[in-house]
Amino acid sequence: MTAQGPTARVPAPQGPPGRVAFLVFDGVTLLDVSGPLEVFHLAGTLGRPYPTVLVSPRGGTVTASNGVALAATAAPAETGPLDTLVIAGADHLAGRGPDEELLAAARELTARARRVATVCSGAFVLASLGRLDGRRATTHWRHAAALARRHPEVRVEPDALHVRDGRFHTSAGISAGIDLALALVEDDHGADVARGIARELVVFMQRPGGQSQFSTALATPPARGDLLRAVTAAVLADPAADHTLPAMAAAAAVSTRHLTRLFRAELGTTPARWVERVRLDRAQQLLLDGHSVTSAARRSGLGSDESLRRAFAHHLGTTPSDYRRRFGTAQLPTR
Repeated sequence: MTAQGPTARVPAPQGPPGRVAFLVFDGVTLLDVSGPLEVFHLAGTLGRPYPTVLVSPRGGTVTASNGVALAATAAPAETGPLDTLVIAGADHLAGRGPDEELLAAARELTARARRVATVCSGAFVLASLGRLDGRRATTHWRHAAALARRHPEVRVEPDALHVRDGRFHTSAGISAGIDLALALVEDDHGADVARGIARELVVFMQRPGGQSQFSTALATPPARGDLLRAVTAAVLADPAADHTLPAMAAAAAVSTRHLTRLFRAELGTTPARWVERVRLDRAQQLLLDGHSVTSAARRSGLGSDESLRRAFAHHLGTTPSDYRRRFGTAQLPTR
């Protein structure tokens, strides 16, 4: 393991409590910066201030990918002590990769930070420095395969919103940076403060780190035909209703054999398997919303506690109770 891997010494906390530096550069995705920045700003309005600074490789003005100028950024040498470093993303990081100037700035700032977070393709910067070798990490679903291929030493988790491994925190694309920042605030100041910020931002508090970037409705391709679109829409609208194969076929006025053919041709699965995944998605959200295992099983349409446990074991490799304990807040899962 290199000195930059998981065995590296963790810097002691430095500087003002909660001081956060955002590493930005030409072409940066603005929401990767503004979303988490607003979370830390709102923490200050609740009496938990996070002094923040924008840092770029040379200082001065940088231009985001949408053309907005970020003026008066500091150079790394001018940043001073800091507690948290957030490395924002950009499409070109997953394409041609970070340039040497950006890597040098990230190397210097990472060495001084107690914890380091990345948003979206910002993970490619840490990976290029070797900081994620042997660690779990995530990025935008579109870039996950490239991250795993280019950096095989990184244990890429392509279906997670955000991941914590030691002092390194990585998140999926764009808005997942808000989830990551809420989790960091919760680590520092507790769930009540993070929940207050989430309410101000009108976002969900409970999009936990290990939760999939996609629900079944988004992860499967849309049905091409009107008939199957109507069938799947009815299931998504009320997963707990009667969605046996005969009931769905009767509602669509087709034979069970024809409906099964449509599911295989258009969605690549069987009706029963697709319905089970939709119900599992609903059960996961019900558990996160505070429902008991029995209530989640009933309201999702999975029926019994045992059916819910079997679905969780088969698809998620865990139990409903363990899932709720692990993901019932915004906090990042630990290694």
